[in-house]
Amino acid sequence: PEAAQAISALHQQGVSTVMLTGDNTRTAQAIASEAGIRQVHAETLPQDKADHIRASMATAPTAMIGDGINDAPALATATVGIAMGASGSAAAVESADVAFTGHDLRLLPQALAHARRGRAIMTQNVVLSVALIAVLFPLALFGVLGLAAVVLVHEVAEVIVIANGLRAIRTQRHSQPEARNDDYSARQQRPSMIGTR
Repeated sequence: PEAAQAISALHQQGVSTVMLTGDNTRTAQAIASEAGIRQVHAETLPQDKADHIRASMATAPTAMIGDGINDAPALATATVGIAMGASGSAAAVESADVAFTGHDLRLLPQALAHARRGRAIMTQNVVLSVALIAVLFPLALFGVLGLAAVVLVHEVAEVIVIANGLRAIRTQRHSQPEARNDDYSARQQRPSMIGTR
């Protein structure tokens, strides 16, 4: 039920989505339409999924999200294989690079946003550290600053870098929809909206 929200959030982050499924074309297109996925490859075998992933990887880094044994080859082929661990098969979990313990697809755009933010913070810290060394080294070498001053500036900069790094632990959680007691939830279907089955 949360697939449409997850797909919308991924699209807002500039991520394109494709459905790879072994289901028949009519079923796949109906589910893809509900989820907001425009590109669908239905009635695919496990090797077909892996071939689609290879073709996608030729143009861009590609993540594969799956939970079934039929997804294992594609998960292993992708730039990043992501298994929905709680409901996923052992083969899918073992083939993937990342395994989510939950089944809520909204975890995917949250994890991607968090990773991008963490990378930006790390880049800031590296740039700050290199710039500081580039400035301190000549000042110390030519005697403009004494050893005590250089050490003090360096230690203050380390505190700043650590404080900046701590920003990465802050996450934004999106509100979870209320549990549904309809037939869909009762069947406890696995997240087969993106590259599964």
